[in-house]
Amino acid sequence: MSYLLLIMEDGDRRRKRAAGVGRRECDRMTRFAEGLKARGICKASESLRSLSDGVRISVRGGSRVVADGPFAEAKEMVGGFFLLECPTREEAIAIACECPATEYATVELREIGPCYEDD
Repeated sequence: MSYLLLIMEDGDRRRKRAAGVGRRECDRMTRFAEGLKARGICKASESLRSLSDGVRISVRGGSRVVADGPFAEAKEMVGGFFLLECPTREEAIAIACECPATEYATVELREIGPCYEDD
């Protein structure tokens, strides 16, 4: 089964952390990803830039709305992700618990599936 592990960070944290902390955290996450890839569990992983670099797009009634970040209503941001292939949900949870980001962010685990629910 495929799972997406989302790193949900405080929107201001990157800007407020001490010098060098970001580099050390990134290095730990890179080693974590490399270990998962070596085990054949990680299909993809990436870090995402901050909300200030984001853009939100919507089309309603034929009108397109494009809004540049940062987004005032956002308290958290998706800081990165891992796409995992695990035989069980329990294994995916165990991997999420090993993620270094659990020390400073919320790690959300979502199973890949259809974008609808059957009645």
